[in-house]
Amino acid sequence: MSGSGADILLVEDNRDDEELALRALKHHNISDDVVVVRDGVQALDYLFARGDYGERDSHRAPKIVLLDLKLPRVDGHEVLKAMRADERTRHVPVVILTSSCEQKDIIDSYQHGANSYIRKPVNYSQFVDAVDQIGNYWLGLNEVPLH
Repeated sequence: MSGSGADILLVEDNRDDEELALRALKHHNISDDVVVVRDGVQALDYLFARGDYGERDSHRAPKIVLLDLKLPRVDGHEVLKAMRADERTRHVPVVILTSSCEQKDIIDSYQHGANSYIRKPVNYSQFVDAVDQIGNYWLGLNEVPLH
């Protein structure tokens, strides 16, 4: 996996939420090319092709990053700021997918360059619907600049 790139980078430290997201993506046939990382350091390593992902082509950015905010080692806000500061990842769509409904998190996410902020639904069917809408829009309809 380290030599290739993903269409979706899922940055999620909660294994239950990870499993729900992967099941929802699979349910809608958009799970073929997903890389899951569990903290902000791994996310940055993946995005910038360093550490365990040093062999990956850093110029093949994901089509979308689904980013939790409350992460170990480096939080989601710091990941987002690093992405927006680097030419290789500046235009990659980032959807904040988090349980936080705090206004400060919402405001900070948009100030740091998030494209969307979605609070994780509690029940499975709502979660599946949310992931379906994310996939349909960001992977189907949205146009991004070519690198």
